[in-house]
Amino acid sequence: MSAAVRLHNLTVSYQGHPAVHHLSGAFEAGSLTAIVGPNGAGKSTLLAALGGQLPSNEGRVEIDPATRQRMAWLPQQHQIDRSFPLSAFELVATGLWWRIGAWGALKPAQRDEVHAAMQAVGLAGFERRALNELSTGQFQRLLFARVLLQDAPLILLDEPFNAIDTRTTADLLALVARWQGERRTVLAVL
Repeated sequence: MSAAVRLHNLTVSYQGHPAVHHLSGAFEAGSLTAIVGPNGAGKSTLLAALGGQLPSNEGRVEIDPATRQRMAWLPQQHQIDRSFPLSAFELVATGLWWRIGAWGALKPAQRDEVHAAMQAVGLAGFERRALNELSTGQFQRLLFARVLLQDAPLILLDEPFNAIDTRTTADLLALVARWQGERRTVLAVL
């Protein structure tokens, strides 16, 4: 089995303070890995470094260039402004960005894909709802639908089950299991 991600003596800082110290290792292609630890342990910082959102102070992250271009990122909910005037459908459709680009329009088949992704997460009929009209669990389902559309070989999930009910968690865990069954590499901060 080959590694999807390799870490070489990685040190990463968050707000000027080292949060990840001299970490080396690998995440195998097709693996499902939970990154666990207490608050402030550097879990989200590690994910941000893997996603290219934070530079390393020392060492490096090695990801195949084709995989790096197509990785999916599910941020913590508090990092998204839910007052931004988007509908649920429009947010999920951003998962197709990699295929349509900044100025492309959705084709009928892509609209069908958005509807199918929303149905897959139990939100059929919510397409026109504003983001600020959704419950925490409904919003998290939308974020998972967006990841579905990204069709990514590497999926980074940052606190994907915080503040959601047991049923929503179980439904979303089924999607994570589906991704693993499809041999995608999934790293989840919990």
